[in-house]
Amino acid sequence: MFDQILVPLDRSSLAECVLPHAVALAHSLGAQLLLLHVLSLPNAQDRLRAVDALEWQLRRAEAENYLKGVCTRMAETGVSCTAQVRDGDAAEQIVACANEEGIGLVLIASHGQSGISAWHISSVVQKVISRAHTSLMIIRAVEPDQPDIASLRYRHLLVPLDGSARAECVLPLAAALTRAPETQILLTHLVQRPEMPRRIPLSREDSELADRLVERNFSEAEAYLKGVRGQLPSNTTETRLQITDQVADSLHDLVEQADIDLVLLCAHGYSGKMRWLYGSVVASFILYGSSPLLIFQDAPLEQNAASMGNQENSRR
Repeated sequence: MFDQILVPLDRSSLAECVLPHAVALAHSLGAQLLLLHVLSLPNAQDRLRAVDALEWQLRRAEAENYLKGVCTRMAETGVSCTAQVRDGDAAEQIVACANEEGIGLVLIASHGQSGISAWHISSVVQKVISRAHTSLMIIRAVEPDQPDIASLRYRHLLVPLDGSARAECVLPLAAALTRAPETQILLTHLVQRPEMPRRIPLSREDSELADRLVERNFSEAEAYLKGVRGQLPSNTTETRLQITDQVADSLHDLVEQADIDLVLLCAHGYSGKMRWLYGSVVASFILYGSSPLLIFQDAPLEQNAASMGNQENSRR
């Protein structure tokens, strides 16, 4: 599924919050890690002065030694690891490395060397998620307590499904993660009440129509979830079906209520619209989610390229 996972590191403790997740994924998926550090000038003022060649080589040597040390830690957990140091803009080099190396998954911290800010993701992460042609996993950076990098276990995985084949793309990945002991999958489907905007309260006939539609969708969803659950190990999977007015809001609430360790979402769902790189629910979790998030990119590279072209045209 993911033979190689790209792990960008900027030598900050915040960025290293991804390491336990890297080990857990590598073990579950049998993947190799590619560690990447990008040497870049930190601010505009530094870009205006000439770069000292010796200083730059010293920085490169320090970065290579740092990555070598991380690879050694990975090897101690039984994970295969390689490393690269690149020069240039951090986001551009992360995307370039992912494309050139045929990376299936980029594992990145929400914040790094610049520190935690009021924004849910840093500017580097924002650029990467808007340009990378890969699946992505975003780990919410917090002040680390330096845990054992081999101790992480996913206990509760949330897999929201909307009835589409696209959303089901994450099921093989979820099943692979349940190879770890005590990992449980929560399949969920939310039946949304129909929007019926009116200047005046709904009539009895309108309300009954909405109720019938919800009842029918609920019944169909029960059968759907039962069928999907049959594709996964019964002892590691449970389902939850509920009615809601706002799908994204209810999913965020469920993450907190069910103590979710990892949310798995397909980049696109039922609508299948490829105008944007991510659907509205995924975008909500990128911007406002509090838990680790893995986004499976279902769109082919050529469709992603066209999508980005549409976004560029819309800015002009």
